[in-house]
Formats: sequence, C-alpha cells, structure tokens
Amino acid sequence: MLFNGQVTVVSKDAIVIQAIPIGGGMLPQDSTVEEIRAIPGVSAVTPVLFVTSVGSQMLIQAVPVNFTMGIPVEDWELALGPIALKGNGHLPANDSSSEIVAGGSLADQYDWTVGTEIQVNGYKLHVSGVLDTRMALLSRCLVMPLRLAQSIYNYPQMVNIIAVKPVQNVPQQNLTEAIKSDKKIINVNALTETQRNDIIQPILEELQTWTIGTEAVVFIISLILVMTVTVMSVSERRRDFATLDAMGAPASYVFRVVIIETSLIGVLGGVIGIALGSLAAIVLASLYTSIPVALFFPSIFEIVPPLYMLEMFTAIVGICCVGGVIPAANAMRMRIAEVLRAEY
Repeated sequence: MLFNGQVTVVSKDAIVIQAIPIGGGMLPQDSTVEEIRAIPGVSAVTPVLFVTSVGSQMLIQAVPVNFTMGIPVEDWELALGPIALKGNGHLPANDSSSEIVAGGSLADQYDWTVGTEIQVNGYKLHVSGVLDTRMALLSRCLVMPLRLAQSIYNYPQMVNIIAVKPVQNVPQQNLTEAIKSDKKIINVNALTETQRNDIIQPILEELQTWTIGTEAVVFIISLILVMTVTVMSVSERRRDFATLDAMGAPASYVFRVVIIETSLIGVLGGVIGIALGSLAAIVLASLYTSIPVALFFPSIFEIVPPLYMLEMFTAIVGICCVGGVIPAANAMRMRIAEVLRAEY
C-alpha cells in the first residue's frame, strides 16, 4: 500500500480507493501543507499530484491502468518506501530536474531504458531509472518531481493528495480528527489506512461471496458430469468387469480401476484447464490494458498465483475421485451371472 502508516488528506468530495483519488478537486499546496504542519502530532507532510495519464493522452477508464505521480524529490522514499531501481538507474537530482523514473511494466511495454528521452504533453523528459517493484500501481506509473508534474499537467501549486506521517505513538485516528476539525483547513477529508479501504472493502467482500457461489455451482455441475460419464463408461464395460470377477479378481480391484480412471481424468483435465485458464487471464488482461500479451508471460505467476493453481488442481482431482465413487460401487455390486448371460 502506498503511503504506508500515513494519513491521506484529499479534497472533501474525492473518493479514495487505496491510494487513488477518484474525482474531487485540487488542494492549494503551500497553504494546506503549512496548516497541516502546524497541527500537533504531525511528523512529516508530503504533497503529491496523482494523475491518471501517461504520454500525451489522458486515459478515462473505470479502473485506470496508467498513472503519473509528482512527489518532491526529497520525499520520495517517505511516500513510496524503499526505492529499488533496475540496472544503473538513479533518482532525479532535484525538483527542477526533467528526469523521471518509470515503472517496470511501462518501461517494458514502450522499450524505455535509462537515458531514453520521452515526450509528455510537449515536455521532453529523460528516464533516469526503472522501478524494480512488484507493486502493480507503481509498475504502471511515471514518478517525477512534483514541480515538473504540476507544469506538465497545468496544476501550478496544486496537489490532490497530502500524505501526513504522524509522530510515533500518535494514533492515525486522532490525527485525522484533528485535521478535519481544524477550521483553517477547509474542504478536505483525512483518511486513515483503514478508512481508505472502507469504500472498496464491501465491494470486494460481495465479489468474494459471488465468486465462492459460482465456484460451488461449477464444482457441483462438474461432479455430476464426471459421475455421468463414469456411469456410462462402467455400463459399457460390464462384460469386462464381470469376466474379471468370474476369473477371481477381488471386488476391490474393479473399484480401484474406476477410481484410478477418474483420477487420471482429473489430473489431465486439471493440467489442461489451468493452462488454458491462465492463458485466458493473460489475454483478458492484455485486451483491457492494451499491453502486449508477451509482456504478461514473465508475470504469469503473479496474475495466477501458484498456490491458487494448486488449490484448483487439488479440487479438480478431488471432484473426479468423488464422482467415481458411486459408479465404482455399482460396478462392485453387479450380478455376474446376469451380466454374462446378457453379454455372451
């Protein structure tokens, strides 16, 4: 999470999801920062300009995929945490610099390296480094000096996020109340880390409920299909099973044969299904973000985590085994004499 351990101050009518302000107006930088610094319990204040755009186009999407962040150079680590750069990159020297740092995913997509010159809204910028991070938001972000971002996007002395770090042992909730109750600071809303998630958390919980329900329905249908196919398979091989029984094969042998067959179906189906499902996830992500499919392959285990693959594989094999139990039990109970008389 961005601004870890900090209170986020935004415009009163802005909606904040994690660290992304949606809608709302801008805040005057100098006056708002000065008033917040004067509040007891404030350790550090970082003004941030957060824009959903990359290149010369402003992107309008339900969930933006590209971002620009303007942060005072001296406060980068305070806002973003420890910063790791790939190769021989370096951070911009000062707030007057035209150097920027690009997220790894953006750099891969546009083939940016250290020293690459790009244009954003008519400004020539130099890529001084590429972020080495797994945070999805930062991998799709241009990070630049605040003053430069304000010039590029025509927001002079304006910001839309102010990250406030409380003094040690001062609760975030106390600081948010102090900021909101200060009459000199108008038209702002202060949010703790927990409050930043309050808007999106019910949506995620509702989505999780629907996901669990959908998975349950799919698993039940899969169980019925496996059971149906296995019943048909056992029915077609009644003569074979009856012959084995007549030759002295133990009843458990037929049971094991059917269960092993359904297990093999589960193993093969699980491997093929996970492979096709992962490919579909990559294609959908590429279509939504307009990022080439090839760039997603190195991150396939981040899109579809290995633990989730293992859970799905185990569930598929388990369903197939359970689906074979009833047909296998019926195969054990078949009447040998009647089957042989009917088949031969």
